[in-house]
Amino acid sequence: MHKFYIFLILVIGISLSGCANMSQTQQRTVTGGLGGAGVGAAIGAIAGNAGMGAAIGAAAGTVGGFLFGKHKEAEQNAYQRGRMDEYYRYQNTPRQREYQPYH
Repeated sequence: MHKFYIFLILVIGISLSGCANMSQTQQRTVTGGLGGAGVGAAIGAIAGNAGMGAAIGAAAGTVGGFLFGKHKEAEQNAYQRGRMDEYYRYQNTPRQREYQPYH
């Protein structure tokens, strides 16, 4: 049993270090898939088929993680567009064009 825990810690460590070069959406997709597989396996074990539960949970978690990642990505893009719009609006005001002490 002790070897199993060492193996589990190694798998988790390698999995987490593999996410270093991923985008936020990719990380959320993987996290959703792994979490869904775990929850699906637990529910499947109670129902009598852990493998099928893990497969269904992984699929549902992956889709959910991807959709959540895309939503957060769109939210961040909208925020950045709003900030840039405000920046350009401020730069083009007459008062700002008159007062440029360093130019």
